[in-house]
Amino acid sequence: MSGTSYMEQELQSQPETWQEAARIGAAAGPLPRAGQRVAVVGCGTSWFMAQSYAALREGAGLGVTDPFAASEAFLGSDRGYDAVVAITRSGTTTEVLRVLDAVKGRIPTVTIIGDPETPAVALSDETIALPFADEKSVVQTRFATTALTLLRAHLGQDTSQAVADAQEALTAPVEKEWVDAEQFSFLGTGWTYGLANEAALKMREASQSWTESYPAMEYRHGPIAIAAPGRVTWLFGQAPEGLEADVERTGARFVRHARDPLADLVLVQRVALERARARGLDPDNPRSLTRSVTLEPSTTS
Repeated sequence: MSGTSYMEQELQSQPETWQEAARIGAAAGPLPRAGQRVAVVGCGTSWFMAQSYAALREGAGLGVTDPFAASEAFLGSDRGYDAVVAITRSGTTTEVLRVLDAVKGRIPTVTIIGDPETPAVALSDETIALPFADEKSVVQTRFATTALTLLRAHLGQDTSQAVADAQEALTAPVEKEWVDAEQFSFLGTGWTYGLANEAALKMREASQSWTESYPAMEYRHGPIAIAAPGRVTWLFGQAPEGLEADVERTGARFVRHARDPLADLVLVQRVALERARARGLDPDNPRSLTRSVTLEPSTTS
């Protein structure tokens, strides 16, 4: 395909949307306070951002934080959650709406949303709208990373370097070896494991690529068997000792950059876009996907 896609336009705007999100996140707002027990829910990309936020918040000592796919959320009273954070670009995803409805009046909720004119708003106690990061493309880029930037700023992180690194990632070379690679494995540790999951999903959605994702240390426990010449193992964040050498012995390409890991995800988004183009695919309309997944109401009695 040729021309500028929505996906390209939206991923290019991320430094600006991150700056605005950081401003909002740093201000006092409805997000959970230190010490509260929190569940974070989402679907697909939003679930992976929930994983990253949970690892960052709990790792900072700010309270128990559990990420759930919205369809698999365990939110019974015995778990003692003080708040539920929902992440949803569309505000119409069935599983997220069901969670918000199920806990309404029992656990306070705050929803981070792209489109504020949607059903999730009425079901949430509080909302944080990011309409400037909403998207037309089916494949999410800027909404997810902007939501995570908001959450990082709320945790007290200085995100200015991430913004600068994202700007650099938008002009970094996309290597031909990455565009032509047969397979990608994405790895992360701590909060970057969620980024690895998201990177793999972007490749699948946009370019129908064969991708996998794992915690970096788990990769040695079997999955490294897939590494081979013509394949790529891409790590977000710090490399566990010896991992690079282990991968290189397989003949696979090992990739790790010094930039902020969230900014490195921007580069992966660009790689996914270029792989789609190389295969004649439309990343704005990926196979079998829609912008929001909604389920038909049950007709059984």
